[in-house]
Amino acid sequence: MAADYDMVIRGGTIADGMGGDLIEGDIAITGGRIAAIGKNLARGTQEIDAQGKFVTPGFIDVHTHYDGQCIWAEELSPSSSHGVTTAVMGNCGVGFAPCRKSDREMLVNVMEGVEDIPGVVMTEGLDWDWETFPEYLDKVAAGKRDIDIAAYLPHSPLRVYAMGARGAAREVATPDDLALMRRLTAEAMRAGALGFATSRLSIHKTASGDAIPTFDTDIAELEAITGGMKDAGAGTFQVVLDAFRGWDKEYPVIERVIAASGRPATFTLASGNEGPPRWRRVLDMLEATNAAGGTAHAQVMPRPIGLIAGLELTVHPFVLCPSWAKIAHLSIPEQVAAMRDPALRAALLTEDFAPGHPFNELARNWRWLFPLDNPPDYAPPAHMSMAGQAEARGCTPQEVAYDRLLETEGRGLFLAALGNYENASLASAHEMLRHPYCVPGLGDGGAHYGAICDASYSTYLLTQFVKGGGALAIGLAEAAHMLGAKAARAVGLTDRGTLAVGGRADLNVIDLDGLTLHLPEVVRDLPAGGRRLHQRATGYEATLVAGELIRRFDQPTGARPGRLVRGAAYRAAA
Repeated sequence: MAADYDMVIRGGTIADGMGGDLIEGDIAITGGRIAAIGKNLARGTQEIDAQGKFVTPGFIDVHTHYDGQCIWAEELSPSSSHGVTTAVMGNCGVGFAPCRKSDREMLVNVMEGVEDIPGVVMTEGLDWDWETFPEYLDKVAAGKRDIDIAAYLPHSPLRVYAMGARGAAREVATPDDLALMRRLTAEAMRAGALGFATSRLSIHKTASGDAIPTFDTDIAELEAITGGMKDAGAGTFQVVLDAFRGWDKEYPVIERVIAASGRPATFTLASGNEGPPRWRRVLDMLEATNAAGGTAHAQVMPRPIGLIAGLELTVHPFVLCPSWAKIAHLSIPEQVAAMRDPALRAALLTEDFAPGHPFNELARNWRWLFPLDNPPDYAPPAHMSMAGQAEARGCTPQEVAYDRLLETEGRGLFLAALGNYENASLASAHEMLRHPYCVPGLGDGGAHYGAICDASYSTYLLTQFVKGGGALAIGLAEAAHMLGAKAARAVGLTDRGTLAVGGRADLNVIDLDGLTLHLPEVVRDLPAGGRRLHQRATGYEATLVAGELIRRFDQPTGARPGRLVRGAAYRAAA
């Protein structure tokens, strides 16, 4: 007797992704779509027993940098290891298209500096058989991968493509330059770009230490470019504003772009660890924008924003000390042996940092530098910081960090909690996440290979706030809404993030009781043998994309149903 459905997820507790009440029942899937939701559904060719488990929509990761990884790899991990079924790349205005052959080295330099992807990895991993942004999208569409991916048109490549060396040098765009960028933007939207992305952040530097092409560009340029989205009738404006300049100066960029283009916007928001809660003022401005008829959403990391530091990684507390250069080329065991020498110890404990990339300095913010062990604690008590431990021991924070490296044979990791940890608490992150115009994000999957591993934020949200939230608890229905439909709608994706009859069969079966986030680890699976941080989870019993099982019991199945998700202007013309 033939089965009625391709697959049935049977007996789970279902969160619909819209924030509705949890229900008990089955989900039947046929042809990549949800065919029925109810109890005691007919048989499926495949069945998954979800008794005692939770069934959620596949998560939408709105802020990634898989622009390169989606070319050289078929798995968009870590994101796909944490329940994500759709990822959005091209954020922060960096990427690889449009690009002439003569500008490839420059774009690699930008990506290496801003996103910590080694140049040799990109040189080895990218075949560059595209020039225009539509050609790049076609390249992505032709590839195989585990999850779906969508792309913004990035500002830095666009500016250099339109202006050449003048664009890289951050010269003011001429009217002809602006007209060309507007036309290319409209072309990109019609080819399927999800929107346009840029960065104004002052600490975003090239690998050479220079400002990126988009830093401090005139707002009139952004108005002209997003006019291309207006011409195409589609697209979301994504921006990293420079909070260091002050929100009262930076937030008006959002308002001006929305007013000029009529398009929605999304931007990065975090609380500071100290000082007045300026983020509440931003929420007020965000509410005013939406009340006035605009559409804007902030992206919020559900845990502290920061870096992971260690001897095997890009930064560590002694990386820019002059004496470190003497042993930087050695293996970690050899470095540890050298660090046991009293003379080198004395030098490294007293030397100031030499000039270097601003990210390096963040590994010496002693008050907010914590040990990161297994299981990883992303909300450690203040007394566990290097400064807190030093005060208790009557020594310097440098000594605490140095001794940790020796005691762990150089393998010890540090968490530099640089934001979203106001007064050593996640209360600010919790309040922002629950705001109607904020969505979880900023995982940066596909980038910061040697310094950040935040693509696991979906698992962290579930383990920290749902499973163990206490006073900061978030219900599973609300969390599934945050990670599903709420995130999807914020970036213009209207066909995913929910569990409904007729909808896409992108979903997770989760053992919430057993859901566990493990310590980040270094793997060497990038082109040219490059290393990256990866973070595993256990507790995802199944993840499906378009009805195909891509992961089962936290292991990949080898299925590759993932496709390029083209934006609304492309779909309207199709």
